[in-house]
Amino acid sequence: MRIVVALGGNALLRRGQPMTADQQRENVRVAAQQLAPVAEGNELVISHGNGPQVGLLALQGAAYEEVEAYPLDVLGAQTEGMIGYFIEQELGNILPFERPFASILTMVEVDPEDPAFTDPTKFIGPVYEREEAERLAAEKGWAIRADGEKWRRVVASPEPKRIFEIRPITWLLERGCVVVCTGGGGIPTMYLPGTRTLVGAEVVIDKDRASAMLAEQLEADLFVMATDVDAIYRDWGTPAQAAIGRTTPSELDALPLPAGSMGPKAEAAMRFVRRTGRRSAIGTLAELGGVVAWERGTRIEPDAGTSPARGGGGMA
Repeated sequence: MRIVVALGGNALLRRGQPMTADQQRENVRVAAQQLAPVAEGNELVISHGNGPQVGLLALQGAAYEEVEAYPLDVLGAQTEGMIGYFIEQELGNILPFERPFASILTMVEVDPEDPAFTDPTKFIGPVYEREEAERLAAEKGWAIRADGEKWRRVVASPEPKRIFEIRPITWLLERGCVVVCTGGGGIPTMYLPGTRTLVGAEVVIDKDRASAMLAEQLEADLFVMATDVDAIYRDWGTPAQAAIGRTTPSELDALPLPAGSMGPKAEAAMRFVRRTGRRSAIGTLAELGGVVAWERGTRIEPDAGTSPARGGGGMA
């Protein structure tokens, strides 16, 4: 079975933990113990978040004032290499020596005309007092928004259009390789209008949407999002809350799922299922084996009598 597992940010760095290399490696070691049984007998692709790591690199870059801070596409490439290294090494310490691994720096195309460019909403980096945020915004050309009582930088989060490295990823999978790719939604790139010149984009691509597109383009049998919540819940946060087991996209559509919690993951899962006619699941990393076995988490299957959508996700 061909499986894409998207690791949530908690697999690498939990809220409140120190952002040290040792701490991140320890968290990846725990994740590897859950991923290793899935890799045995299956074709496995792993994507991952990178928000805390990009934020850390941005802060480190800002502290060195001799040069301009590196742009988000470059920071994304750096984190893909670092996190891929951790995952390869820790999985390699568990799986048989003969099993090959590869981390692929993954460029993902976005459209410079995407409406998201005019409405930046994705929070990145640290929080500031309003006065400091406004000073930085004026100095650096940032867009800023309130995040609770503090203020943060926001950037655009356009739709992913294409994964450039999908062919080498497929080639590696077909030869038994465990592949780590599309970290943090991929390295954001775009063509300059009216040209075939590819450049980086100062945006953040939603990692769940990019992972769903990855699973679709790879024709995965199963797309799993491993997070820190064991399932999607009805009436979350109320006495009536209840975990959702097996469900369909139509049933999920009827639920109010906040954009700040399970909304993006549910949207990505529904998109994959509708476009491919295959299955998706959301659950905890600790229960990954049960999620893959279709016993744990929220399991999303195609609606009865529906056919997969055509177009809009394959290679251009």
